[in-house]
Amino acid sequence: MRPRYSALPNGRQDTLADRLHRYRGVLLVLLAPLALVSLVLLLMPRSPASSTAAASSRRSGPLDAAAGAKRYAVIFDAGSSGSRVHVFCFDANLDLVNIGSEIELFVQKKPGLSAYASDPREAAESLVSLLDEAKRVVPAELRDQTPVRVGATAGLRNLGAQKSEEILQAVRDLLRDKSSFKNQADWVTVLDGSQEGAYEWVTINYLLGNLGKTYADTVGVVDLGGGSVQMAYAIAEKDAEKAPKPSDGEDSYVKKLFLKGTTYYLYVHSYLHYGLLAARAEVLKAGNGNGYSNCMLEGYQGQYKYGDETFEASASPSGASYSKCKDDAVKALKVDEACTHMKCSFGGIWNGGGGAGQKNLFVASFFFDRAAEAGFVNPKAAVAKVKPSDFEQAAKRACKLSVKDAEAAYPGVQKDNLPYICLDLVYQYTLLVDGFGVDADHEMTLVKKVPYNGAYVEAAWPLGSAIEVASS
Repeated sequence: MRPRYSALPNGRQDTLADRLHRYRGVLLVLLAPLALVSLVLLLMPRSPASSTAAASSRRSGPLDAAAGAKRYAVIFDAGSSGSRVHVFCFDANLDLVNIGSEIELFVQKKPGLSAYASDPREAAESLVSLLDEAKRVVPAELRDQTPVRVGATAGLRNLGAQKSEEILQAVRDLLRDKSSFKNQADWVTVLDGSQEGAYEWVTINYLLGNLGKTYADTVGVVDLGGGSVQMAYAIAEKDAEKAPKPSDGEDSYVKKLFLKGTTYYLYVHSYLHYGLLAARAEVLKAGNGNGYSNCMLEGYQGQYKYGDETFEASASPSGASYSKCKDDAVKALKVDEACTHMKCSFGGIWNGGGGAGQKNLFVASFFFDRAAEAGFVNPKAAVAKVKPSDFEQAAKRACKLSVKDAEAAYPGVQKDNLPYICLDLVYQYTLLVDGFGVDADHEMTLVKKVPYNGAYVEAAWPLGSAIEVASS
């Protein structure tokens, strides 16, 4: 079809260009506001939804392979008293999601890797049943993307470098050949004490929803293991700057962490030889001048073996004495050792200075176990409020008993632990009050599991390690 034209006075046809030129003023009036509105819309900030969508399209990382993708992490806690496997599942926001009906897989067995000091291969094979449990819950198509870490703690530290490395290498070989999980040689290691303490602090504060808040809103953690005890809590930046330099071979007192948009300065120290099982040896050594122990229950005759050493653990003719046992525990802690810093805990170790991050204390592991066995905490509870004085009162009752009476009084205590119930409770009270300077009437939270989104998660360092590896 031909375009239609109108005739001008001179006979020339009126083209579209002629019309646009003739009415340019009118067009300018009409189009100028439209152009201005378009410019404003172009310069306006995008809506959160569009920004998020654009950001999501640009993001990349282990948790962003697909919207809502699940990622697993398998963490072995190779402790001095046993081995445990934890399997966690995270969503794209690094929030824990259920594995079946549970929020995590947790399975444990005894003894620990250090019990196989003379046979590294057997040590590694002891993890096979736990490995099978992990395979059972991680989908086959995700196993080669799922990291597996093994963190050995005080038990292997005490074996010495050569023996512990032989066991670790056997474990690396096992994971490479039989696990089908993503593994790296440096993911199988002996954790230094500060790592263990930092992971524990991250675990508990993550589960409580404290990460991203100020350091004063976080909780401090005391984790009493078998071979070592860790203290960790957040301190102010100005206090972190005053931290003394560690002695040769010691870990730094302060770790700088960046979690959920917030920088934390974490005081953390691990006291090797002062976990509950190791501390028994230290207390027995401190009080064995007479050939017997002030801490052993009446009627017990025997020895205590820890690591490669054996200690006399027979009771005195009159049985245990709370006051004398406490003196031995104070001596074992070296409370009176010279302090070259502004303030020390025990053994001349800087205590971090205290502050808001330490006021709300969560105490874990053997603290909970012994409190439950002594009867002042419900063994089926996940958390409980206690005071150090509760350990003192329980210790005074226990120290009055004979071994025979203790069997009836503490039916939940394993037979090989029963003779040490007085020693253990005395030590725990002394560690808190004389060692860490906690007031005897200060309320603390004993924690075995932490409530999280309607479920319960083990209050242990492996979740902190899983968060780290899932975030990297």
